[in-house]
Amino acid sequence: MTKDIATAALNRGNRTRGPRGQWLAPAGLILLALIPVLAGAARLTELTGGAVATPQNARFLDSPVPVVTHIVSVTVYSLLGAFQFVPALRRRRGGWHRLAGRILIPAGLLAALSGMWMAVFYPHPPGDGAILLVLRLVFGCAMVASIGLGIRGIVRRDFTGHSAWMTRAYAIGVGAGTQALVLIPQSIIFGSSNELSRAVFIGAAWRGRARCSSRFTRAR
Repeated sequence: MTKDIATAALNRGNRTRGPRGQWLAPAGLILLALIPVLAGAARLTELTGGAVATPQNARFLDSPVPVVTHIVSVTVYSLLGAFQFVPALRRRRGGWHRLAGRILIPAGLLAALSGMWMAVFYPHPPGDGAILLVLRLVFGCAMVASIGLGIRGIVRRDFTGHSAWMTRAYAIGVGAGTQALVLIPQSIIFGSSNELSRAVFIGAAWRGRARCSSRFTRAR
């Protein structure tokens, strides 16, 4: 269901030519991004407020730099990146698209690399396991590769290829919003600590975002 919502938002924003309609896609993306952004803000408040160590936050308190880097970079990447899907901003002569891209590229790389670092080196919480670790590394590497190919596209002035690869990278990078939604039924049906079902649902959410980005790229 969340995949269909995201796909509809992207395609609707692409088809609608009016000044209001072109904001539908970024609005939908921002709504999905608000879930991890608000969760990240709560985690930052916890880390800076002298929280008492618990089994849920001990790994973050012991090594706060990776998680702080991840939260800040994901917040910038997901919120600022949504505005790259506004046609009027992309065509603006003032260079909005280019300026935003210079911020988004390092933010996206930091988000992917810090996420993979935490997946490998942080102790796994209940419900995580080897399958989910592999998925996080696969999609993290795919995000880094997509950004790299997007950079190559713009260097070669292949604007279509650049747009396609950066859209794929963004779809992976903001997947946490979709994952948070699909984990609600997963927790109800299987329990939040069931490793296999968590991996299947999270993997399906990432795959759904990737398919959504491919459809949007073809529609453009």
